[in-house]
Amino acid sequence: MSFTDWKIDRIENILPEEFYKLIDKNKNHIGQTFPVTLINSDSLEKAENFISVSKDKEKNNEGYYFYARDIKTNKLIGYLCVKTIDYRILKCELGYFIDEDFQGKGITSKMVSDALAFCFNELKINKVFICTSEINLASQRIALKHNFKQEGILRDEFRNGDGELQNTVYFGLLKAEYNQT
Repeated sequence: MSFTDWKIDRIENILPEEFYKLIDKNKNHIGQTFPVTLINSDSLEKAENFISVSKDKEKNNEGYYFYARDIKTNKLIGYLCVKTIDYRILKCELGYFIDEDFQGKGITSKMVSDALAFCFNELKINKVFICTSEINLASQRIALKHNFKQEGILRDEFRNGDGELQNTVYFGLLKAEYNQT
């Protein structure tokens, strides 16, 4: 799959039904690392509420939402959110996942690249961070590929899909570092 086989879409074009299908199809894949999104979207009714709340957050500049869409089938294949925005410190967090069938094709990497450009150039953020479960090695590789620095390990910081506490690996990227790449 090349970059011409998929596109980035914004929340105003997302139907709750298609987001629910993405979540439902990948529930085993994202269950350990995206338990809150999974719980909040594990039925069509909850997915409708999740999309509605996300739209409100975007209108209020509290979060921004990007989706990868397969051009051939028009199905959603990925999700990225800009969240935990702190305008006082000028920092925000990225959270993302890709449909299990589309992993390893560079889609997540391109979504993160586009989100970084958005955060640093549009939002004028000074720092973007990624907090990932210690077991999510793919997400850690994405952070390192984009020149994030591992800043630490937060002990028992994340409750996984089984309800167990896990360590979180914290990665940060400053605007000055981003501009050097």
